[in-house]
Amino acid sequence: MTADLSSARWFKSTRSQPNGDCVEIAHLSADSVGVRDSKDPHGPALVFSGDQWDSFLASEIWRG
Repeated sequence: MTADLSSARWFKSTRSQPNGDCVEIAHLSADSVGVRDSKDPHGPALVFSGDQWDSFLASEIWRG
């Protein structure tokens, strides 16, 4: 999935650690979500459909 990230408003996860190893999320148009590494804001980003993101949040995987 590709998306225009030029106007994305990124925010850090509330589970981010103060050491700078953070994940940033952006709610994008067309019901999609972007995910990137805060240490590399101009690097690659993963883009998920809204349904994929909802499934991820409902899973136990991310709760570690």
